Amino acid sequence: MANANFWQRGEALDYINSTENKIAANTIVKIGDRLGVTGCDIAPGAVGSLHVCGVFEMPKTGTSAIALGQNVYWDGSGITDAADDGGNPATAYTKAGYAAAAAAADATKIMVQIGA
Repeated sequence: MANANFWQRGEALDYINSTENKIAANTIVKIGDRLGVTGCDIAPGAVGSLHVCGVFEMPKTGTSAIALGQNVYWDGSGITDAADDGGNPATAYTKAGYAAAAAAADATKIMVQIGA
């Protein structure tokens, strides 16, 4: 049987800014197939915190109403209920988590539980 040693709670992870620009605190960052939110400003080449779970208010770009608990996706600009762009072939969006509160069709912000 293999062993695993507890390392950390995993609510925030170390994130290296591999760009040439500062990443401001509270910036949504795509990491693989997931999203994180920077917990501080991160200078180029520096390590900073990246929240990978919790509830965050994010911009909503989708035009449909979104129910509490509904899966939501990051389209590169904001949150939508669509899993892809609807093209042929479709480009999949990154799963952001789920709606932590309902959002009306015309809402411009939505509360999202990431890391779920």
